[in-house]
Amino acid sequence: MDPVRLTMAQLRELRDDIAPRAARRSKASVNRRLDRWRDRAFFIAQCSLAAATAWALARYVVGHAQPFFAPVAAMVCLGFSFGQRLRRVTEVMVGVAVGVGVGDLFVKLFGTGVVQIVFVVALAMSVAVLLGAGNLMTTQAGVQAALVTTLLPDPGAGFSRWLDAVIGGVVALAAATIAPAAAIRRPRQQASGVLNELAEILIEASDGLQAGDEEAVTDALRRARDSESLLDDLRSAADEGVAVVRMSPFRRRHRGRVQEVADLVVPLDRAIRNIRVLVRRVAVSVWREERMPDEYPMLLDRLADGTRLIAESLFEPAADVAAHRVLGELGRRTAVMPTPPGLSAVVVLGQIRSTIVDLLELTGTTYDEARELVPLRHDGLDEK
Repeated sequence: MDPVRLTMAQLRELRDDIAPRAARRSKASVNRRLDRWRDRAFFIAQCSLAAATAWALARYVVGHAQPFFAPVAAMVCLGFSFGQRLRRVTEVMVGVAVGVGVGDLFVKLFGTGVVQIVFVVALAMSVAVLLGAGNLMTTQAGVQAALVTTLLPDPGAGFSRWLDAVIGGVVALAAATIAPAAAIRRPRQQASGVLNELAEILIEASDGLQAGDEEAVTDALRRARDSESLLDDLRSAADEGVAVVRMSPFRRRHRGRVQEVADLVVPLDRAIRNIRVLVRRVAVSVWREERMPDEYPMLLDRLADGTRLIAESLFEPAADVAAHRVLGELGRRTAVMPTPPGLSAVVVLGQIRSTIVDLLELTGTTYDEARELVPLRHDGLDEK
């Protein structure tokens, strides 16, 4: 009876715990949704105001009775990233012009109907493709032709519809110049996040190597492989930030700081690749129970210290000096270490030296200067 009682007790405990866990999950889900809304609140407000402004201009200034395309064009043009908006405004206006023109011609000559829709959409999209359009312009041409043929079959309103699209595009461009400060801050925050994650990966690899912990080094390797997606996010944020400071007259004073972060992407990409190879070899050595020099965990810890200091320097420039000192000392230490036994040890040491060079470049050191700080070893195990 005891096993049965124990099982029933466990079931009751599990049942009693379901409600609190469900409540925690529900609260976490609500918080995630609120965070997402807060991140997009500026964009939502921008689209709403741009749509209303475009409609009001087309209705009360230009005098169009039903300026449907003005708010639509404004919202479509604001829809993607900041750097794409100028090109997208042009594509939307040309796409609308092609679609409306072809649609109006078909309505005038052949009326509306199923067959007309097939031909008008195909023709509008074909004309857009022959004009060298991208996917957005081609789709817009087809959509506007279908709208003209079905919902708004008024052959005399072709130019006014195109003008509405122009108004919407112009309003979108004007609204886009009022860029949120988040686009300026995000690249620096993203870069700091990437560097701190790399530091944590190195610490985990060091601990796993020292303890011979297969689970720890396997998790470090997984995180190292996943770090590529963090770099993609940084690259996207940096591109967005650069586009904002170039196009928005209100944000141009931040151009130098944003460009500094954008310039980190290439050396950081190299550092991530080298750390990934380094951690993979550390994991292999643990899996195969290969002997590593006792000093290697300390080297990884110091490399993590330098990486973390670079992350701090993004907000506290004085940390650059400390990072440069830590990495320079580490580079000189690796130059005088005895030649390690075994393939894994040689690979790890070589990757540490390569990573030091990459990280030094993140402190503003040139490539040649960084190489000088990682002296040539007598066994030819150079950093590059």
